[in-house]
Amino acid sequence: MNDIRRHRLARARSLACTLGLALAAAHAAAAAWVPERPIHLVSPSPPGGGTDAVCRLLAAKLGEQAKWQVVVDTKPGAGNNIGLEFGAKSPPDGYTAVLGETSNLTVNQFLYKKLSFDPSKDLAPVALVGTGVSVLVVNASSPYDSLASLLAGSKKKQLAYASSGNGTVGHLVAENLRVTAGANVLHVPYKGGGPAMTDMLGGQVDFYISSLVSALPLIKDHKLRALAVTSGARDPSLPDVPTFIESGFKGFEYYTLYGVVVPAKTPENIVRTMNTEINRVLDSADVRANLAARGIYVRTGTPEAFNTFLNSERKKWAEVVKATGATAE
Repeated sequence: MNDIRRHRLARARSLACTLGLALAAAHAAAAAWVPERPIHLVSPSPPGGGTDAVCRLLAAKLGEQAKWQVVVDTKPGAGNNIGLEFGAKSPPDGYTAVLGETSNLTVNQFLYKKLSFDPSKDLAPVALVGTGVSVLVVNASSPYDSLASLLAGSKKKQLAYASSGNGTVGHLVAENLRVTAGANVLHVPYKGGGPAMTDMLGGQVDFYISSLVSALPLIKDHKLRALAVTSGARDPSLPDVPTFIESGFKGFEYYTLYGVVVPAKTPENIVRTMNTEINRVLDSADVRANLAARGIYVRTGTPEAFNTFLNSERKKWAEVVKATGATAE
């Protein structure tokens, strides 16, 4: 065998070896992940809020379907940043995930001057769970029976509105309403939807733009009165309640997103396995019905599609924050 043939043969063997290693690496990346201990799914909201309710549903269904042991950790506070920060700073090993939502995934980075983490860099999108509608509610004993009467009332005296925290959909929509309608309103932020709803029911605040997840049962029980929803069309669960757009506020179409994220640098096979199992849960009829009854509509897809959606939402909310001058203080 001459030198040229030896060189060609050696080169061919080298290329085959390299290709084999690449294929092996790709196979390893695509291999399903099997957790060996409990997964901690962090809820950044207090018990009683919409995020917490969705978190517990996911944990229970993943346990039934995938036979994973999923423990819900409740870590509320700081505009729902504490739970997300905990996730961002956890080891990227698949055993810590967070159910994030609009405020902490797409708004707070524009609202807070200093965050100890960057949601767009320190967290990896896993799966979009769905989008939810918000609803402006007043106490059932309130004198206001429409959005127009509420705004007229605010011209006579300052009205206080609750939010589940700075940077939440309810906070920013109310601030946009304040600027657009010239309403005289005072923001009263709470540490989550549960405490906000308690004071709403107790009459300590005049109105609250709540997630439909939390408000719908109380509306059905005639403890709250719904005045307007943030969706582009009327919500099927509240067919008699007009949208903000119908009420004269063009462009007031806003949703709360719910999605699972993990620490950045979590291995791809873990992210893919989680995405697959979460999508399987969300594709089941009983889960879709459960979430639809809460005003949340399932939206499944790849981690890449979820990332694209997050980026588009960040752009939209950055514009709202700028227009309203909303701050975290």
